[in-house]
Amino acid sequence: MDQQEQDYVSKTKRKRGAHALQDLGEELVRLTDAQLAQLALPERLLDAVQQAQRINKFGALRRQLQYIGRLMRDFDCAPIAAQLQAWKGQSREATAYLHRLERWRERLLEDDDALTEFAAAHAGCDLTQLRALIRAARKEQETQAAPRSFRGLFQALKAIVSDKA
Repeated sequence: MDQQEQDYVSKTKRKRGAHALQDLGEELVRLTDAQLAQLALPERLLDAVQQAQRINKFGALRRQLQYIGRLMRDFDCAPIAAQLQAWKGQSREATAYLHRLERWRERLLEDDDALTEFAAAHAGCDLTQLRALIRAARKEQETQAAPRSFRGLFQALKAIVSDKA
């Protein structure tokens, strides 16, 4: 009797789990072929996802998503969910990386010596482009213009700074 009580999972909990897998499957359907290839999904699941991407009718798509959720019960979905979270930028590492870039951008805009420090930490970066972006971003802030260079500086830093550090 004790073993049965330990193995018992309520119907509500099973349904929540099934809906969570179905939601994860719905996210898989929205991915591109390149992203799906990076996930290395099992063949049956990959075929079901690709088939769902071709379905236009709502009812048929709903049934296909339920089928994908059912297939996902047989696989470990934690790595898939973790990769999707990372792509969305919701992982702690991705958030920390973006914060690090923002701190560099703020330091570069506030302090002229920060560019020398940045160049020492990231050898081979294009200092001319960075100087131009910094100058333009400062001017945008002074004139309260649209922050094009401010965003451009962030993108340039993103291209230079590794997300692995």
